[in-house]
Amino acid sequence: MGVTRQKHAKKIMGFYKHNFQFREPFQVLLDGTFCQAALRNKIQIREQLPGYLCGAAQLCTTRCVIKELESLGKALYGAKLIAQRFQVRNCSHHKNPVSGSTCLLSMIEDGNPHHFFIATQDQELSNKVKRKPGIPLLFIIQNTMVLDKPSPKSLAFVQKLQTNNLVPEYQKQSVVELKEKEGLVKQEGEKRRKRKRAGGPNPLSCLKKKKKKTQEGQEPSAEKKKRRKRIRNRVKAEAMQSVQKNEGE
Repeated sequence: MGVTRQKHAKKIMGFYKHNFQFREPFQVLLDGTFCQAALRNKIQIREQLPGYLCGAAQLCTTRCVIKELESLGKALYGAKLIAQRFQVRNCSHHKNPVSGSTCLLSMIEDGNPHHFFIATQDQELSNKVKRKPGIPLLFIIQNTMVLDKPSPKSLAFVQKLQTNNLVPEYQKQSVVELKEKEGLVKQEGEKRRKRKRAGGPNPLSCLKKKKKKTQEGQEPSAEKKKRRKRIRNRVKAEAMQSVQKNEGE
């Protein structure tokens, strides 16, 4: 496995782990076209895919995919044998099977709450998957498995999340259930408390502040100057009297 391809996959996996909460073991839904391409290119999916995704992976498919491969006869017999080795995820088409692509699209509805990867060579299915945010897409090219870069839809979704303008539906439901569990959701018929409306400014705070009164025993500066002047004049007069008295003696 090339170093560049490994770094490419690691970077993309970081994007889905951080923004869409993908965790190990990664659940990979495979269709018949991917199994056929792996068989033709001699790719050991079970052995090679976990190393490429840098983590444990659960390979799975649906009954509709297996039914479709069975209906196509001997040409896809080998792909059918490969698909039958994987875990079968329950779909909503038990009585009336649909095409593999239609079934896989139904498995990633409502925001892909089970965090499925889609592995397919079907170009039409790939284009439909790219229109949904948060769906990692795997395909085979030049005898190697490739994890497609995040679609423009996924990038736009993450940008909205970062600006707090959008929350995934499954996250909203989780928040509601958590609030109900903690008793934070108000019961029906419970009266809401009225919030106090913000009023105008306090009229008392608008009054002009009064000047501080002069503390007792503290004289204004002008009065102090007059007092000092009187003391100096008295001392000077006493000194003159003493001099005159000495001269008369």
